[in-house]
Amino acid sequence: MSLLGEYRARLATVTAKATASLRAIRFDKRRRRLANRYLRGVGLEIGALHRPLRVPAGATVRYVDRLDQPALRAEYPELAGRELVRVDVIDDGEKLESQQDGSADFIIANHFIEHAEDPLGTLASHLRVLRPGGILYLAVPDRRRTFDADRDPTPLEHIVHDHIEGPSSSRRAHHEEWARLVEHVSPGEVTARVCVLEERNYSIHFHVWTPEEFSELLRYAREEERLPLAVEAVQENEHEFIAIVRRT
Repeated sequence: MSLLGEYRARLATVTAKATASLRAIRFDKRRRRLANRYLRGVGLEIGALHRPLRVPAGATVRYVDRLDQPALRAEYPELAGRELVRVDVIDDGEKLESQQDGSADFIIANHFIEHAEDPLGTLASHLRVLRPGGILYLAVPDRRRTFDADRDPTPLEHIVHDHIEGPSSSRRAHHEEWARLVEHVSPGEVTARVCVLEERNYSIHFHVWTPEEFSELLRYAREEERLPLAVEAVQENEHEFIAIVRRT
């Protein structure tokens, strides 16, 4: 490679790193701006792992996960060397059965609801735990900008069916889609991979949305399911979008 070519390659590398750094800064600033605007009092964060949301001074967070910290270390070996938040409450984040009605000022569930097999039921559970006026802070992957890019949007009718009939009837189809379109398993190996995912109870993205598609789900939850919610904001943020939902 010529000196000029080497210089251009180094410049491209430096530029790419600087761009990524600026995007990360903007990403965190958008999250924090909404947190500072809406989060007050004492609340919960579900599944924070190594990336808890920074909340404003005076706000207190209790961390919820389905496993204790040692078990999370075993579940996510790729996070070795990263500091995990303490787990204050061991509970199913979709149901929060250990939490009393109206006991939280806010709930943070970042990159969580796409893992929920019954998103409508999850919204209902979270709203139950929030006091009137409380805030549900949801960061959700934008399917167009993540490894879900090859997947079709989850139809609202499918989510309603899973809510009414239970998600077990569609679980295998979700795992097959994940194996084909996210892990890109060869057609002849899909069945075997699905068996592994089901045996491990592996937490995949069961449902995928854009901001507009997720807003449609929230409208349905409010108007048809009569869930006590008002949408305060839906803001795009790099590979995700943030929905701020108030318990009415």
